[in-house]
Amino acid sequence: MARQRGVDLVEIAPNANPPVCRLVDIGKYRYEQAKKDKETKKHQHANRVKEIQLSPNIDPHDFATKLQHAVEFMCDDMKVKVTLRFRGREMAHQEFGFQKVQDFIRDITPWGHPDAPPKLIGKSVNVMLSPLPRNKRAKNPHEGKRLSDPNGPDASENDDSDEDSGGPDGGPATNGNGHPPKGPQGGAAQKLPKGEKVPTDAAENGSFGQNPFAGIDIKVG
Repeated sequence: MARQRGVDLVEIAPNANPPVCRLVDIGKYRYEQAKKDKETKKHQHANRVKEIQLSPNIDPHDFATKLQHAVEFMCDDMKVKVTLRFRGREMAHQEFGFQKVQDFIRDITPWGHPDAPPKLIGKSVNVMLSPLPRNKRAKNPHEGKRLSDPNGPDASENDDSDEDSGGPDGGPATNGNGHPPKGPQGGAAQKLPKGEKVPTDAAENGSFGQNPFAGIDIKVG
């Protein structure tokens, strides 16, 4: 029948009694199957893999940070490859490394699951974690959290400079360069109205806003 129709005879269930065969165009079938697989991979985000590296004596804070990264990756539909490397004499106590990996798997359970049990390959323990479906996966606990705003209400509490109260030692206020600021209280020269004499104390201190001899009558003989 396959020769009469110009197609191929494909055995699809060899263990059945009797075996089951199918009349198909094998070239067309493979093409359509490859096309379906390609379309499926386009919509599958879990094919992206991120790697998390651990060590047998990792600090608890670092462990929590790496766990947070793994949770964020899984919430973005990414797979996570966990790798724990042994160095030097750490190979003599592999149980500590496996325990760390098991703790990581236990803490990541609300967001993902291991594809297979952890395995020792060379000097490292490897395990691949896949994210759970969206409807079964817990929400990202760190989503929406931001760093404190530097311009928030607490940032402006100390912004008011004590220009009127002088410097820290009770002396005149100074700017960032150590010089008195310009203005009515900074010690800089002030512009007086026309015809007004310079105060005597200003003349004695050597700071004049006008001609120092403006208040002296000069007679020419």
